[in-house]
Amino acid sequence: MTTPPRATPSLRTSDLGKIVVMAWNRPTERGTLPYLLACSLGDREHSSAAVEQLLLSTGLTVGGDVVDATRRSDLPVSLLVVPGSAVFTMPHITAQFVPPEGWLAAAEEQGIACLVFTTRPWAGGDPGDYGALAAFANDEETLKSSARVVVPARGLRG
Repeated sequence: MTTPPRATPSLRTSDLGKIVVMAWNRPTERGTLPYLLACSLGDREHSSAAVEQLLLSTGLTVGGDVVDATRRSDLPVSLLVVPGSAVFTMPHITAQFVPPEGWLAAAEEQGIACLVFTTRPWAGGDPGDYGALAAFANDEETLKSSARVVVPARGLRG
């Protein structure tokens, strides 16, 4: 017995709300790892569904295992690291940001960044407040409603 393919509605990018990308570092036994949290500032009902649709259409699974994009060149997710800033790109999203001190060095040293892209909208507070960021990024509900990806951190080649 086969199941008919489910129709995937068109992504309305306006439903995503404003997507923010926040960066932080975390010391581990492997050294300092650079992290990115991407989430919407939009209203919960529309933005959560739109972000989930975006992630699924990109080939990512919400609530699933960590995806290693360093081994999956078919994933349209990239991170360009240049002196003083970085650019995260995936379909419908290009986010240039200035990461906190040490983040660029960690991304360069590790050659990766760990992305947590959650369908859960930012719960409020200043996105520059690293205490609020850490609490939100480490919250069980945030992690369960996230796609988690190890993204290669690439630089310009001259």
